[in-house]
Amino acid sequence: MAEQLTAVAGEFGSYLDGLLSRLDQNAGWCGVFWHRDPDGMRACREGREVPPWDVVDALLRDLAATYGSVPALAERERARALHTAALTAYDARPGVHDILTRRLHATLRERHDADEREAALTHHLSEARTEAEAEALRVDLAWARDTRHRATARCAELRDRLARIDRSEPWGARVPEQGAPGRLSHASTSVLGPGGPAEPAEQGAPGRSFHGPTSPLVPDSPAEAAEQGAPGRAPSPAMSDFGPGRAAAEAPAKPRKRRRGSARFAGLDDETPAPLSLPGTPQATPDLRGARFAGAEAETEAEGEGTVGAVPHPDDHRAVAQAVAHLAALRAAGRSGEAYTLLAEAARWPAVRIPLLADALTHADWTTLRWEAAALPPEQLVTAATALTAAGRPGDAYRLQREGAARPPEETGAAVARLQEEGRTRDARTLLDACLRTRTPEDAARLATPDPDRLTPLLLEAAAHVSDDHHRDLLHALRAAGITP
Repeated sequence: MAEQLTAVAGEFGSYLDGLLSRLDQNAGWCGVFWHRDPDGMRACREGREVPPWDVVDALLRDLAATYGSVPALAERERARALHTAALTAYDARPGVHDILTRRLHATLRERHDADEREAALTHHLSEARTEAEAEALRVDLAWARDTRHRATARCAELRDRLARIDRSEPWGARVPEQGAPGRLSHASTSVLGPGGPAEPAEQGAPGRSFHGPTSPLVPDSPAEAAEQGAPGRAPSPAMSDFGPGRAAAEAPAKPRKRRRGSARFAGLDDETPAPLSLPGTPQATPDLRGARFAGAEAETEAEGEGTVGAVPHPDDHRAVAQAVAHLAALRAAGRSGEAYTLLAEAARWPAVRIPLLADALTHADWTTLRWEAAALPPEQLVTAATALTAAGRPGDAYRLQREGAARPPEETGAAVARLQEEGRTRDARTLLDACLRTRTPEDAARLATPDPDRLTPLLLEAAAHVSDDHHRDLLHALRAAGITP
Protein backbone atom coordinates (compact mmCIF):
# COMPACT_ATOMS: atom_id res chain seq x y z
CA MET A 1 0.00 0.00 0.00
CA ALA A 2 2.75 2.44 -0.90
CA GLU A 3 0.62 4.89 -2.88
CA GLN A 4 -1.32 7.71 -1.27
CA LEU A 5 -4.91 7.19 -0.27
CA THR A 6 -7.63 9.35 -1.71
CA ALA A 7 -7.93 13.01 -0.80
CA VAL A 8 -10.41 12.14 1.94
CA ALA A 9 -8.01 9.71 3.60
CA GLY A 10 -5.23 12.24 3.10
CA GLU A 11 -7.27 14.77 5.04
CA PHE A 12 -7.31 12.44 8.01
CA GLY A 13 -3.56 11.97 7.64
CA SER A 14 -3.10 15.73 7.81
CA TYR A 15 -5.27 15.87 10.90
CA LEU A 16 -3.31 13.06 12.53
CA ASP A 17 -0.05 14.81 11.69
CA GLY A 18 -1.33 17.94 13.41
CA LEU A 19 -2.44 15.96 16.44
CA LEU A 20 0.92 14.25 16.76
CA SER A 21 2.77 17.55 16.47
CA ARG A 22 1.10 18.69 19.69
CA LEU A 23 2.14 15.62 21.65
CA ASP A 24 5.39 14.58 23.26
CA GLN A 25 6.67 11.93 20.87
CA ASN A 26 8.44 10.11 23.69
CA ALA A 27 5.68 10.09 26.31
CA GLY A 28 2.30 8.49 26.82
CA TRP A 29 0.79 6.28 24.17
CA CYS A 30 2.33 8.40 21.46
CA GLY A 31 5.73 7.31 22.73
CA VAL A 32 4.58 3.70 22.95
CA PHE A 33 3.40 3.70 19.34
CA TRP A 34 6.55 5.33 18.01
CA HIS A 35 8.70 2.86 19.94
CA ARG A 36 6.81 -0.21 18.78
CA ASP A 37 6.09 0.67 15.18
CA PRO A 38 7.78 3.78 13.74
CA ASP A 39 7.06 2.68 10.16
CA GLY A 40 3.36 2.30 10.91
CA MET A 41 3.25 5.70 12.58
CA ARG A 42 4.88 7.32 9.58
CA ALA A 43 2.50 5.55 7.18
CA CYS A 44 -0.50 6.89 9.08
CA ARG A 45 0.98 10.34 9.49
CA GLU A 46 1.61 10.56 5.74
CA GLY A 47 -1.89 9.39 4.87
CA ARG A 48 -0.86 6.01 3.46
CA GLU A 49 -2.69 4.02 6.12
CA VAL A 50 -5.54 4.47 8.59
CA PRO A 51 -5.02 3.26 12.17
CA PRO A 52 -7.75 1.54 14.20
CA TRP A 53 -9.92 3.93 16.15
CA ASP A 54 -8.53 2.84 19.52
CA VAL A 55 -5.10 4.19 18.48
CA VAL A 56 -6.61 7.58 17.63
CA ASP A 57 -8.55 7.52 20.88
CA ALA A 58 -5.38 6.80 22.85
CA LEU A 59 -3.66 9.79 21.21
CA LEU A 60 -6.63 11.99 22.13
CA ARG A 61 -6.20 10.83 25.72
CA ASP A 62 -2.58 11.94 25.51
CA LEU A 63 -3.89 15.31 24.31
CA ALA A 64 -6.25 15.49 27.28
CA ALA A 65 -3.40 14.69 29.66
CA THR A 66 -1.35 17.56 28.20
CA TYR A 67 -3.94 20.27 27.47
CA GLY A 68 -6.97 19.21 29.48
CA SER A 69 -10.13 17.30 28.69
CA VAL A 70 -12.04 20.23 27.16
CA PRO A 71 -9.93 20.60 23.98
CA ALA A 72 -9.64 16.83 23.66
CA LEU A 73 -13.40 16.36 23.83
CA ALA A 74 -13.89 19.18 21.33
CA GLU A 75 -11.63 17.37 18.87
CA ARG A 76 -13.06 13.93 19.37
CA GLU A 77 -16.14 14.43 17.18
CA ARG A 78 -14.09 15.85 14.32
CA ALA A 79 -11.48 13.12 14.65
CA ARG A 80 -14.17 10.44 14.58
CA ALA A 81 -15.79 11.90 11.45
CA LEU A 82 -12.46 12.18 9.62
CA HIS A 83 -11.46 8.67 10.69
CA THR A 84 -14.74 7.19 9.43
CA ALA A 85 -14.41 9.00 6.11
CA ALA A 86 -10.82 7.82 5.75
CA LEU A 87 -11.80 4.20 6.39
CA THR A 88 -14.56 4.48 3.80
CA ALA A 89 -12.09 5.82 1.24
CA TYR A 90 -9.53 3.14 2.07
CA ASP A 91 -12.09 0.35 1.88
CA ALA A 92 -13.29 1.46 -1.56
CA ARG A 93 -10.04 0.32 -3.12
CA PRO A 94 -9.83 -2.98 -5.03
CA GLY A 95 -8.71 -6.00 -3.04
CA VAL A 96 -9.13 -4.45 0.40
CA HIS A 97 -11.64 -7.15 1.37
CA ASP A 98 -8.88 -9.75 1.30
CA ILE A 99 -6.49 -7.61 3.32
CA LEU A 100 -9.10 -6.94 6.01
CA THR A 101 -10.10 -10.59 6.10
CA ARG A 102 -6.52 -11.62 6.86
CA ARG A 103 -6.29 -8.91 9.50
CA LEU A 104 -9.48 -10.12 11.10
CA HIS A 105 -8.29 -13.72 11.21
CA ALA A 106 -4.99 -12.60 12.74
CA THR A 107 -6.77 -10.44 15.31
CA LEU A 108 -9.10 -13.30 16.20
CA ARG A 109 -6.06 -15.45 16.88
CA GLU A 110 -4.53 -12.69 18.98
CA ARG A 111 -7.72 -12.37 21.00
CA HIS A 112 -7.69 -16.11 21.60
CA ASP A 113 -4.01 -15.98 22.58
CA ALA A 114 -4.70 -13.13 24.99
CA ASP A 115 -7.50 -15.16 26.53
CA GLU A 116 -5.14 -18.08 27.09
CA ARG A 117 -2.41 -15.77 28.36
CA GLU A 118 -4.85 -14.26 30.84
CA ALA A 119 -5.80 -17.72 32.11
CA ALA A 120 -2.14 -18.70 32.46
CA LEU A 121 -1.31 -15.51 34.36
CA THR A 122 -4.31 -15.97 36.65
CA HIS A 123 -3.09 -19.48 37.46
CA HIS A 124 0.45 -18.21 38.00
CA LEU A 125 -0.81 -15.42 40.26
CA SER A 126 -2.58 -17.94 42.49
CA GLU A 127 0.77 -19.62 43.08
CA ALA A 128 2.84 -16.46 43.66
CA ARG A 129 5.15 -16.85 46.65
CA THR A 130 6.01 -13.23 47.37
CA GLU A 131 4.14 -9.93 47.21
CA ALA A 132 6.67 -8.58 44.72
CA GLU A 133 6.06 -11.49 42.39
CA ALA A 134 2.29 -11.13 42.78
CA GLU A 135 2.51 -7.40 42.10
CA ALA A 136 4.36 -7.96 38.83
CA LEU A 137 1.88 -10.64 37.81
CA ARG A 138 -1.09 -8.37 38.53
CA VAL A 139 0.36 -5.77 36.19
CA ASP A 140 0.90 -8.33 33.45
CA LEU A 141 -2.61 -9.67 34.02
CA ALA A 142 -4.09 -6.18 33.68
CA TRP A 143 -2.36 -5.82 30.32
CA ALA A 144 -3.51 -9.23 29.15
CA ARG A 145 -7.11 -8.38 30.00
CA ASP A 146 -6.90 -5.07 28.21
CA THR A 147 -5.35 -6.75 25.18
CA ARG A 148 -8.31 -9.09 24.98
CA HIS A 149 -10.88 -6.33 25.34
CA ARG A 150 -9.27 -4.12 22.72
CA ALA A 151 -8.73 -7.00 20.31
CA THR A 152 -12.45 -7.65 20.62
CA ALA A 153 -13.15 -4.02 19.72
CA ARG A 154 -10.86 -4.25 16.69
CA CYS A 155 -12.59 -7.40 15.50
CA ALA A 156 -15.89 -5.52 15.66
CA GLU A 157 -14.42 -2.62 13.68
CA LEU A 158 -13.02 -4.93 11.02
CA ARG A 159 -16.30 -6.83 10.74
CA ASP A 160 -18.21 -3.60 10.31
CA ARG A 161 -15.87 -2.54 7.51
CA LEU A 162 -16.12 -5.93 5.83
CA ALA A 163 -19.91 -5.86 6.04
CA ARG A 164 -19.97 -2.52 4.22
CA ILE A 165 -17.61 -3.87 1.56
CA ASP A 166 -19.80 -6.95 1.10
CA ARG A 167 -22.82 -4.74 0.50
CA SER A 168 -20.96 -2.95 -2.30
CA GLU A 169 -19.89 -6.30 -3.86
CA PRO A 170 -16.21 -5.43 -4.42
CA TRP A 171 -15.34 -9.02 -5.29
CA GLY A 172 -16.99 -8.61 -8.68
CA ALA A 173 -19.45 -11.45 -8.25
CA ARG A 174 -22.77 -11.64 -6.44
CA VAL A 175 -23.02 -14.33 -3.78
CA PRO A 176 -25.45 -16.91 -5.14
CA GLU A 177 -28.58 -17.40 -3.10
CA GLN A 178 -29.06 -20.97 -4.22
CA GLY A 179 -26.78 -23.54 -5.75
CA ALA A 180 -23.07 -23.39 -6.40
CA PRO A 181 -21.18 -20.09 -6.40
CA GLY A 182 -20.24 -18.53 -9.68
CA ARG A 183 -16.68 -17.91 -10.68
CA LEU A 184 -14.89 -14.86 -9.38
CA SER A 185 -12.58 -13.05 -11.72
CA HIS A 186 -8.88 -13.15 -10.99
CA ALA A 187 -8.78 -9.38 -11.11
CA SER A 188 -11.14 -9.14 -8.18
CA THR A 189 -8.76 -11.13 -5.99
CA SER A 190 -5.46 -9.99 -7.40
CA VAL A 191 -4.05 -8.72 -4.12
CA LEU A 192 -4.90 -11.82 -2.17
CA GLY A 193 -1.71 -13.11 -0.65
CA PRO A 194 -0.77 -15.40 2.16
CA GLY A 195 -2.62 -14.79 5.35
CA GLY A 196 -1.14 -14.90 8.80
CA PRO A 197 -0.12 -12.68 11.63
CA ALA A 198 2.60 -10.79 9.76
CA GLU A 199 0.56 -10.13 6.64
CA PRO A 200 -0.93 -6.75 7.57
CA ALA A 201 2.52 -5.23 8.00
CA GLU A 202 3.41 -5.82 4.37
CA GLN A 203 3.03 -3.38 1.49
CA GLY A 204 3.51 -0.35 3.67
CA ALA A 205 0.76 -1.14 6.13
CA PRO A 206 1.46 -0.48 9.79
CA GLY A 207 2.92 -3.28 11.76
CA ARG A 208 2.32 -4.51 15.25
CA SER A 209 1.11 -1.29 16.80
CA PHE A 210 -1.82 -0.98 14.44
CA HIS A 211 -3.46 -3.63 12.31
CA GLY A 212 -1.32 -6.61 13.16
CA PRO A 213 -2.41 -9.14 15.73
CA THR A 214 0.28 -8.01 18.15
CA SER A 215 -0.92 -4.45 18.54
CA PRO A 216 -0.57 -2.51 21.77
CA LEU A 217 -4.26 -2.50 22.70
CA VAL A 218 -3.60 -0.19 25.58
CA PRO A 219 -5.60 1.15 28.55
CA ASP A 220 -6.58 4.81 28.88
CA SER A 221 -3.06 5.78 29.93
CA PRO A 222 0.20 3.92 30.56
CA ALA A 223 -0.24 4.25 34.29
CA GLU A 224 -3.72 2.74 34.19
CA ALA A 225 -2.30 -0.52 32.97
CA ALA A 226 -0.92 -0.99 36.46
CA GLU A 227 -4.09 -0.20 38.38
CA GLN A 228 -4.16 -3.71 39.71
CA GLY A 229 -0.41 -3.82 40.22
CA ALA A 230 2.42 -1.36 40.55
CA PRO A 231 1.07 2.21 40.23
CA GLY A 232 2.48 4.16 37.35
CA ARG A 233 4.24 1.25 35.77
CA ALA A 234 4.62 2.01 32.08
CA PRO A 235 4.38 -0.55 29.31
CA SER A 236 7.50 -2.53 28.65
CA PRO A 237 8.50 -5.32 26.29
CA ALA A 238 7.86 -7.80 29.08
CA MET A 239 4.16 -7.02 29.06
CA SER A 240 3.61 -5.84 25.51
CA ASP A 241 1.84 -7.66 22.73
CA PHE A 242 5.09 -8.65 21.11
CA GLY A 243 4.57 -11.81 23.10
CA PRO A 244 3.71 -12.97 26.60
CA GLY A 245 5.40 -11.24 29.45
CA ARG A 246 7.90 -12.92 31.72
CA ALA A 247 5.23 -14.53 33.82
CA ALA A 248 3.21 -15.65 30.84
CA ALA A 249 6.26 -17.13 29.19
CA GLU A 250 7.03 -19.13 32.30
CA ALA A 251 3.45 -20.22 32.87
CA PRO A 252 2.49 -23.61 31.49
CA ALA A 253 0.97 -23.30 28.06
CA LYS A 254 -2.62 -24.40 27.67
CA PRO A 255 -3.55 -26.72 24.82
CA ARG A 256 -4.65 -24.66 21.83
CA LYS A 257 -7.36 -27.04 20.76
CA ARG A 258 -9.25 -26.66 23.98
CA ARG A 259 -11.24 -23.55 24.82
CA ARG A 260 -12.72 -22.51 28.11
CA GLY A 261 -16.26 -23.73 28.50
CA SER A 262 -17.69 -20.47 29.75
CA ALA A 263 -18.38 -17.05 28.35
CA ARG A 264 -17.36 -15.51 31.64
CA PHE A 265 -14.39 -13.18 31.92
CA ALA A 266 -12.23 -13.14 35.02
CA GLY A 267 -12.76 -10.25 37.40
CA LEU A 268 -16.28 -9.24 36.37
CA ASP A 269 -18.86 -8.16 38.92
CA ASP A 270 -20.54 -11.24 40.35
CA GLU A 271 -23.81 -9.34 40.70
CA THR A 272 -24.30 -9.25 36.94
CA PRO A 273 -26.22 -12.13 35.33
CA ALA A 274 -24.32 -15.38 35.53
CA PRO A 275 -23.12 -16.47 32.11
CA LEU A 276 -24.08 -19.68 30.42
CA SER A 277 -21.57 -22.49 30.63
CA LEU A 278 -21.38 -23.62 27.05
CA PRO A 279 -21.55 -27.35 26.46
CA GLY A 280 -18.39 -28.97 25.22
CA THR A 281 -18.08 -30.64 21.89
CA PRO A 282 -19.06 -34.32 22.13
CA GLN A 283 -16.79 -37.11 21.04
CA ALA A 284 -16.18 -37.33 17.35
CA THR A 285 -18.53 -39.52 15.36
CA PRO A 286 -17.83 -41.30 12.10
CA ASP A 287 -18.17 -39.21 8.97
CA LEU A 288 -21.61 -39.45 7.41
CA ARG A 289 -22.25 -39.90 3.72
CA GLY A 290 -24.27 -37.34 1.81
CA ALA A 291 -24.63 -34.78 -0.94
CA ARG A 292 -21.73 -32.74 -2.13
CA PHE A 293 -21.33 -29.15 -0.99
CA ALA A 294 -23.06 -26.37 -2.98
CA GLY A 295 -26.05 -28.48 -3.83
CA ALA A 296 -24.53 -30.84 -6.34
CA GLU A 297 -25.99 -34.32 -6.67
CA ALA A 298 -24.55 -37.11 -4.57
CA GLU A 299 -21.51 -38.74 -6.07
CA THR A 300 -20.77 -42.41 -6.45
CA GLU A 301 -19.34 -44.46 -3.64
CA ALA A 302 -16.04 -44.68 -5.47
CA GLU A 303 -15.51 -40.98 -4.94
CA GLY A 304 -15.19 -41.44 -1.20
CA GLU A 305 -17.04 -40.15 1.80
CA GLY A 306 -18.18 -36.65 2.50
CA THR A 307 -19.94 -35.09 5.45
CA VAL A 308 -23.42 -33.69 5.83
CA GLY A 309 -25.17 -32.14 8.77
CA ALA A 310 -26.74 -34.79 10.98
CA VAL A 311 -30.33 -34.44 12.13
CA PRO A 312 -30.32 -32.13 15.18
CA HIS A 313 -31.09 -33.78 18.51
CA PRO A 314 -33.53 -32.10 20.91
CA ASP A 315 -30.49 -31.33 23.09
CA ASP A 316 -29.06 -29.31 20.21
CA HIS A 317 -32.23 -27.23 19.96
CA ARG A 318 -32.23 -26.66 23.72
CA ALA A 319 -28.57 -25.62 23.77
CA VAL A 320 -29.12 -23.12 20.97
CA ALA A 321 -32.23 -21.69 22.62
CA GLN A 322 -30.37 -21.27 25.92
CA ALA A 323 -27.42 -19.61 24.20
CA VAL A 324 -29.64 -17.16 22.31
CA ALA A 325 -31.55 -16.27 25.48
CA HIS A 326 -28.35 -15.77 27.42
CA LEU A 327 -26.90 -13.70 24.60
CA ALA A 328 -29.91 -11.39 24.79
CA ALA A 329 -29.41 -11.05 28.56
CA LEU A 330 -25.75 -10.16 28.08
CA ARG A 331 -26.64 -7.54 25.47
CA ALA A 332 -29.28 -6.05 27.75
CA ALA A 333 -26.74 -5.85 30.58
CA GLY A 334 -24.21 -4.11 28.35
CA ARG A 335 -21.77 -7.00 28.60
CA SER A 336 -20.77 -6.96 24.93
CA GLY A 337 -17.39 -8.53 25.60
CA GLU A 338 -18.97 -11.63 27.10
CA ALA A 339 -21.56 -11.72 24.32
CA TYR A 340 -18.76 -11.77 21.79
CA THR A 341 -17.00 -14.58 23.63
CA LEU A 342 -20.20 -16.61 23.80
CA LEU A 343 -20.55 -16.32 20.01
CA ALA A 344 -16.90 -17.27 19.55
CA GLU A 345 -17.36 -20.41 21.61
CA ALA A 346 -20.64 -21.28 19.90
CA ALA A 347 -18.85 -21.18 16.54
CA ARG A 348 -16.87 -24.19 17.76
CA TRP A 349 -19.93 -26.22 18.64
CA PRO A 350 -20.81 -29.37 16.65
CA ALA A 351 -21.59 -28.52 13.04
CA VAL A 352 -25.18 -29.73 13.40
CA ARG A 353 -25.91 -26.70 15.59
CA ILE A 354 -24.53 -24.09 13.18
CA PRO A 355 -27.68 -23.92 10.98
CA LEU A 356 -29.82 -23.71 14.12
CA LEU A 357 -27.77 -20.76 15.30
CA ALA A 358 -28.04 -19.14 11.88
CA ASP A 359 -31.83 -19.34 12.12
CA ALA A 360 -32.02 -18.07 15.71
CA LEU A 361 -29.47 -15.24 15.82
CA THR A 362 -29.88 -11.69 14.63
CA HIS A 363 -28.14 -10.78 11.38
CA ALA A 364 -25.30 -9.00 13.21
CA ASP A 365 -24.71 -11.84 15.67
CA TRP A 366 -24.86 -14.47 12.94
CA THR A 367 -22.29 -12.51 10.92
CA THR A 368 -20.03 -12.42 13.98
CA LEU A 369 -20.41 -16.15 14.59
CA ARG A 370 -19.79 -16.93 10.92
CA TRP A 371 -16.55 -14.95 10.97
CA GLU A 372 -15.45 -16.86 14.05
CA ALA A 373 -16.29 -20.13 12.30
CA ALA A 374 -14.21 -19.05 9.30
CA ALA A 375 -11.14 -19.20 11.56
CA LEU A 376 -11.77 -22.86 12.43
CA PRO A 377 -9.37 -25.52 11.15
CA PRO A 378 -10.22 -26.26 7.50
CA GLU A 379 -11.62 -29.71 8.28
CA GLN A 380 -14.11 -28.26 10.77
CA LEU A 381 -14.91 -25.34 8.50
CA VAL A 382 -15.91 -27.56 5.59
CA THR A 383 -18.09 -29.66 7.90
CA ALA A 384 -19.88 -26.53 9.10
CA ALA A 385 -20.34 -25.32 5.52
CA THR A 386 -21.75 -28.68 4.49
CA ALA A 387 -24.20 -28.57 7.40
CA LEU A 388 -25.39 -25.14 6.27
CA THR A 389 -25.90 -26.37 2.73
CA ALA A 390 -27.81 -29.43 3.91
CA ALA A 391 -30.04 -27.14 5.98
CA GLY A 392 -30.94 -25.05 2.92
CA ARG A 393 -28.51 -22.17 3.48
CA PRO A 394 -26.08 -22.46 0.52
CA GLY A 395 -25.48 -18.71 0.48
CA ASP A 396 -24.19 -18.78 4.06
CA ALA A 397 -22.15 -21.88 3.27
CA TYR A 398 -20.50 -20.10 0.37
CA ARG A 399 -19.77 -16.99 2.44
CA LEU A 400 -18.23 -19.14 5.14
CA GLN A 401 -16.03 -20.91 2.60
CA ARG A 402 -15.01 -17.65 0.98
CA GLU A 403 -14.09 -16.06 4.30
CA GLY A 404 -12.18 -19.17 5.36
CA ALA A 405 -10.27 -19.28 2.07
CA ALA A 406 -8.24 -16.26 3.12
CA ARG A 407 -5.99 -18.42 5.30
CA PRO A 408 -2.52 -19.35 3.97
CA PRO A 409 -2.88 -21.71 0.98
CA GLU A 410 -0.31 -24.09 2.46
CA GLU A 411 -2.54 -24.59 5.51
CA THR A 412 -5.50 -25.46 3.31
CA GLY A 413 -3.38 -27.77 1.18
CA ALA A 414 -2.24 -29.69 4.24
CA ALA A 415 -5.87 -30.03 5.34
CA VAL A 416 -6.84 -31.35 1.90
CA ALA A 417 -4.14 -34.01 2.20
CA ARG A 418 -5.45 -35.05 5.62
CA LEU A 419 -9.00 -35.26 4.32
CA GLN A 420 -7.83 -37.47 1.48
CA GLU A 421 -6.07 -39.78 3.93
CA GLU A 422 -9.31 -40.05 5.92
CA GLY A 423 -11.30 -40.89 2.79
CA ARG A 424 -13.21 -37.60 2.84
CA THR A 425 -12.72 -36.94 -0.86
CA ARG A 426 -15.78 -34.76 -1.28
CA ASP A 427 -14.78 -32.50 1.59
CA ALA A 428 -11.29 -32.23 0.14
CA ARG A 429 -12.79 -31.15 -3.18
CA THR A 430 -14.99 -28.63 -1.40
CA LEU A 431 -11.95 -26.93 0.10
CA LEU A 432 -10.13 -26.92 -3.22
CA ASP A 433 -13.14 -25.54 -5.04
CA ALA A 434 -13.55 -22.67 -2.57
CA CYS A 435 -9.89 -21.71 -2.85
CA LEU A 436 -9.85 -21.94 -6.64
CA ARG A 437 -12.84 -19.62 -6.89
CA THR A 438 -11.44 -16.99 -4.52
CA ARG A 439 -7.65 -17.06 -4.95
CA THR A 440 -5.35 -16.01 -7.74
CA PRO A 441 -3.73 -18.81 -9.78
CA GLU A 442 -0.41 -18.07 -8.06
CA ASP A 443 -1.96 -18.46 -4.61
CA ALA A 444 -3.88 -21.55 -5.67
CA ALA A 445 -0.66 -23.17 -6.87
CA ARG A 446 0.70 -22.91 -3.32
CA LEU A 447 -2.00 -25.31 -2.19
CA ALA A 448 0.13 -28.10 -3.63
CA THR A 449 3.33 -27.28 -1.73
CA PRO A 450 2.70 -29.47 1.37
CA ASP A 451 2.58 -32.64 -0.79
CA PRO A 452 3.08 -31.85 -4.50
CA ASP A 453 2.86 -35.44 -5.72
CA ARG A 454 -0.50 -36.03 -4.08
CA LEU A 455 -2.05 -32.57 -4.23
CA THR A 456 -1.12 -31.41 -7.73
CA PRO A 457 -3.37 -33.93 -9.55
CA LEU A 458 -6.25 -33.17 -7.17
CA LEU A 459 -5.77 -29.45 -7.65
CA LEU A 460 -5.72 -29.67 -11.44
CA GLU A 461 -8.77 -31.93 -11.45
CA ALA A 462 -10.68 -29.49 -9.24
CA ALA A 463 -9.64 -26.57 -11.44
CA ALA A 464 -10.91 -28.38 -14.52
CA HIS A 465 -14.28 -28.80 -12.80
CA VAL A 466 -14.44 -25.03 -12.25
CA SER A 467 -13.57 -23.98 -15.82
CA ASP A 468 -11.05 -24.45 -18.60
CA ASP A 469 -9.62 -21.01 -17.85
CA HIS A 470 -9.00 -21.95 -14.22
CA HIS A 471 -7.26 -25.15 -15.29
CA ARG A 472 -5.06 -23.37 -17.83
CA ASP A 473 -4.10 -20.53 -15.47
CA LEU A 474 -3.39 -22.91 -12.61
CA LEU A 475 -1.23 -25.16 -14.77
CA HIS A 476 0.81 -22.13 -15.82
CA ALA A 477 1.17 -21.01 -12.19
CA LEU A 478 2.28 -24.49 -11.10
CA ARG A 479 4.95 -24.52 -13.78
CA ALA A 480 6.10 -21.01 -12.93
CA ALA A 481 6.45 -22.06 -9.28
CA GLY A 482 8.48 -25.12 -10.26
CA ILE A 483 5.90 -27.51 -8.85
CA THR A 484 5.23 -29.20 -12.17
CA PRO A 485 7.57 -29.50 -15.17
